[in-house]
Amino acid sequence: MTYEVVLNVLADPTRREVFERLRGGPRPVHAIAAGMPVSRPAVSQHLKVLKDAGLVEERSEGVRRIYALRREGLTELRDWLDSFWDDALLAFKIEAERTHRQTKERIDE
Repeated sequence: MTYEVVLNVLADPTRREVFERLRGGPRPVHAIAAGMPVSRPAVSQHLKVLKDAGLVEERSEGVRRIYALRREGLTELRDWLDSFWDDALLAFKIEAERTHRQTKERIDE
């Protein structure tokens, strides 16, 4: 999935909460839905969207579905965000080198 899709999927606050609840490890739907202000079927729908976006995976355990994070689902988003960091570091390096050259030129005068 592209980072745009991931951003759109995680833009929904309920979906983000479902996603966050999986940080602690794999869980069945009823455990994810416990204490949430939405119904269990609504949580299942959010899990389907997260799964379609490649952010979670599911497996069967008897009649239960167990959901878990797919950390690699965040790779494109992380790469995109890292590109901003790379740009900032490059700009910092250029400015530091310019300042160093100017300081050295003043000292050499």
